[in-house]
Amino acid sequence: MRRVVILGGGTGGTLAANRLRRRHPGRELEITVVDQDRAHVYQPGLLFVPFGLATPEEIVRPRDRQLLGGIAFLEQPVDRVDLGTDSVRLADGTELAYDVLVVATGARLLPGETEGLLGPGWMRDVFTFYDLAGAAALAARLATFEGGRLVVNVIDMPIKCPVAPLEFAMLADWFLEERGTRDRVEITYVTPLDAAFTKPVAARALAGLLDEKGIELVTEFNTGQVDGESGTLTSFDGREVPFDLAVVVPLHGGAEYVGRSPGLGDDLDFVPADPRTLQSTAKPNVFVIGDAASVPTSKAGSVTHFEGEVLVENVGRFLAGEPLDAEYDGHANCFIETGFHKALMIDFNYDTEPVGGHYPGPVGLPLLKESRLNHLGKLMFQWFYWHTLLPGRDLPGLGPDMPTAGKSLARNRGAGR
Repeated sequence: MRRVVILGGGTGGTLAANRLRRRHPGRELEITVVDQDRAHVYQPGLLFVPFGLATPEEIVRPRDRQLLGGIAFLEQPVDRVDLGTDSVRLADGTELAYDVLVVATGARLLPGETEGLLGPGWMRDVFTFYDLAGAAALAARLATFEGGRLVVNVIDMPIKCPVAPLEFAMLADWFLEERGTRDRVEITYVTPLDAAFTKPVAARALAGLLDEKGIELVTEFNTGQVDGESGTLTSFDGREVPFDLAVVVPLHGGAEYVGRSPGLGDDLDFVPADPRTLQSTAKPNVFVIGDAASVPTSKAGSVTHFEGEVLVENVGRFLAGEPLDAEYDGHANCFIETGFHKALMIDFNYDTEPVGGHYPGPVGLPLLKESRLNHLGKLMFQWFYWHTLLPGRDLPGLGPDMPTAGKSLARNRGAGR
């Protein structure tokens, strides 16, 4: 029996385990998923919690209950991976030998890496919505926020779901308008990028939306210090942005155990991999999926979904001694909530910028345009996540590669790199 150990029971680890089980229903494959806790969080839902559109209870389910029968689940932190002996050591001393290792431990928040972020003001006037505790605390603070300067600040890239901070700023505009306090609040979006987003076509569209909503855009701001007492963000070049309420997206890194595993990860503890096969550069029998991977595409749920089909195919090929399939093209798409029951959608890959048209074909969801249909798509995705994506089911016509029907792509080739 061949042994596959999957580190991480989030989106990537769960769908990879379930897809492997569906592909290998017999006894020839032993699949074990390891995670440090049992709380599987629907991370796109964190955006809605501060605005009272979701509760923590609605977006959390037990990890082991999302796994198909015949998949073992171990609740235990990982101490390290030993590439030399093809084994994983857990915090309790357990040793797990593997024939294939799948790293799916996502990204972790590193708020302590930014001076002052966890100091006076943290969880009082300085928050993040990127974890459950922060999102819930921010909901309570927004409920009493009557006016002043609301600043949304991205410390550095890469981060999980790069559009989420933009969504927060635009939902805040809607939320405050609904409460009748928008005219008493200045909203500022502060980013280290030189534009509103990483992809120029989408960046122009999003900058236009921010401008329409009266949200100030501050670019190339590399935050060096957050002072909760004085209410000030200070960049490394000395610029300052004042705030009364700061919503900060902290620096991200990979899982801690990666740094304790010689040869596995990079300087940020993400795991480098071939961007098309998802085989790690560390060793041929190690594969990576989702936010844990150091590949040139967004750390987003859609990426993990599209990677899953290719990864499982390649794990099967590796175990059979066959050449790997270099099918993953960097496909990613995102619903971007813009407030007032509307959303934008973007669809792109390694080589192609977000473009107009429709997804997934000539008739479908409009791209790069606000619409109520996209907003409904965003809301419906939660059902799709629990009932289709995580269980590892295929959707006819929705493979991992970016669809081209209904788009004008010729002039955008190469722009998305």
